Amino acid sequence: QVPRVESGGGSVQAGGSLKLSCAAPGAGLTRYCLGWFRQNPGNEREGVAAINRGSTRTYYSDSVKGRFTISRDNAKSTLYLEMSKLEPEDTAVYFCAASTCAGYGTYAAPPSSSIAFEYWGQGAQVTVSA
Repeated sequence: QVPRVESGGGSVQAGGSLKLSCAAPGAGLTRYCLGWFRQNPGNEREGVAAINRGSTRTYYSDSVKGRFTISRDNAKSTLYLEMSKLEPEDTAVYFCAASTCAGYGTYAAPPSSSIAFEYWGQGAQVTVSA
């Protein structure tokens, strides 16, 4: 099991920025595709961003493209999500996730569906006020 600790959530005004981190000490994250998802009560979990094992390809949902940046530091076993130009619609609980990426090449595009991810963080609340 991949331990995951998320940090960086909080409250910000529209137009502001936040950076989320997801640490998995000793987990050997190089073996995993990694992603960020978000969810509000009553809604399905939405894929926000993902990055492949080789850090060569990323995925972004249309709603965050150009505003969010996903990155990973394998040496620190940490995944990041830099969020800028935040909008009230970005308010949600954000989850980091890891996938063994079975069937995906190291440099292939990462999966974007929650079904492909086996390991999940506990979630961090992000609240954007108008």
